[in-house]
Amino acid sequence: MNRTLKLLWKDLKKMNKVNPAQEQKVKTEFNSFEQLMQVAVLSSDFIKSFIELPLQKLSISYYKTLIDEHVLQHNLIHSLQLRACEHVITAIEEISAWIPIDQIMITEDIKVIQSSLLKGYAIVQIHENDLKCALIRFSSSEGSRDHNTTENEFSVVGPKVGFVENMDINIHLLRTQINIPNLIVKELTLGTVSNTKVAIIYIDGVTNKGNLQIVEQRLQDFDFDVIFDSSQLEQIISDNSWTPFPLFVTTERLDRVVYGLIYGQVAIVSDGSPYFITGPSTLFDFFISPEDYYLPWVLGSFFRLFRISGVIFSVFASSIYVALTTYHYEMIPIGLLGPLIFSRQNVPFPPVLEVLFLEATIEFLREAGARLPTKIGQTLGIVGGIVIGQAAVEAALTSNILLIIVALSALASFTTPIYKMSNTIRFLRFPIILLAACWGNLGIVIGICLLLIHVTRLKSLGTPYTVPVYPLRMKDLKDSFIRPSYEVTTSRPGYLKPKSSIRYKPKSNKKKDFDEN
Repeated sequence: MNRTLKLLWKDLKKMNKVNPAQEQKVKTEFNSFEQLMQVAVLSSDFIKSFIELPLQKLSISYYKTLIDEHVLQHNLIHSLQLRACEHVITAIEEISAWIPIDQIMITEDIKVIQSSLLKGYAIVQIHENDLKCALIRFSSSEGSRDHNTTENEFSVVGPKVGFVENMDINIHLLRTQINIPNLIVKELTLGTVSNTKVAIIYIDGVTNKGNLQIVEQRLQDFDFDVIFDSSQLEQIISDNSWTPFPLFVTTERLDRVVYGLIYGQVAIVSDGSPYFITGPSTLFDFFISPEDYYLPWVLGSFFRLFRISGVIFSVFASSIYVALTTYHYEMIPIGLLGPLIFSRQNVPFPPVLEVLFLEATIEFLREAGARLPTKIGQTLGIVGGIVIGQAAVEAALTSNILLIIVALSALASFTTPIYKMSNTIRFLRFPIILLAACWGNLGIVIGICLLLIHVTRLKSLGTPYTVPVYPLRMKDLKDSFIRPSYEVTTSRPGYLKPKSSIRYKPKSNKKKDFDEN
């Protein structure tokens, strides 16, 4: 027995062993201008062009999503063209007197050039291979907080910055958070009628190239007429179109996309949509809230476990009620049996019809509240729920106990941070209720087995949907059911197969501020 455990432990260590090539952190600083340009040109939003002057030609490089192109055109290009008719720039220092901008730096320090380029500066060179260049600030203030507050993924703690319908502004927001040239943006054009711009975003040196190639191939191979929203792209690249489970995380939160990218996922967005999709995703990704990482890890773990428990209760609460009241009265405690019989003595319907009536009522209220204006929808949900629930009990259409159970299960379904997973939970309740009405507890067990079989067969970009539980990845379990301390989450998930597994290296020695002696 001991030998079997030792062999199992040795296999687990081999399975979770990090490749020595992956132990190095991703290279984000470059030693030469050529290396910086080689990485920067991989992004579709990086522009390297030439200003044609009457007597010479200047090279200019910048990220179009970080600068104000109108200011660039008016203050740089137009000013140079006016002044260059009779003069030639012999030294890059002369450019300060040619254009009406104060924030100009002349340097050949590659670190200064890299940091300035990523903060909205344009690089101007007299010759393309000159080491000394002028850094001119044209940074844009797009993506302000006035119009991009998160609406459907609200959190109490942490940033509340969301995306908008303009893709350039969304990429601008991402680049302000991930301030490295390794953030690569690949633009595609999809839709034979709409010709919609679609961006594939990843971090070079982190994201697995296989996942990137799968996404790009599936998008290019699919012939579609009009792309309205990124959610359509999710269905296009999905591994299984017959499942009710979302296989990619759809989010409007900036921080959630940033977390996905630094972990090694691929992000996709279409122009005209405020939602990003990230993948490959697992089942646990839909129960993780960014707010978990802004709270102490003990509290974050508690709320995550509470969230998962709430979802399980939401799926099975109504079906357990149907099974017990239809087939298994002997399982109900004696103290609860009396109130249950009293609450149902005037109800003329069998438990399954009683449950389906209340579940359908809840769904009607949800759909009506979601489609109406915000203030009217909130009023309808509160007043409608109270009035209809009370009237249904008084009319003996349902019991008090079932009303409480259905209301609690409806509340528990909203504990998931991702709206699409909440819709899946709402759907799953109905077939399990019908199975419980047919075979009681056996029907619930059959439903659980079918659900487990279906979920374990799902994949997202070829990655198992239930990893790290199945297939078992002991090392990746640390950030699944609980949210561990930042001293533990130093590496990226192994199932994403990142090129670099190290996220950061925390300091091991903590100095004491107070000497107790």
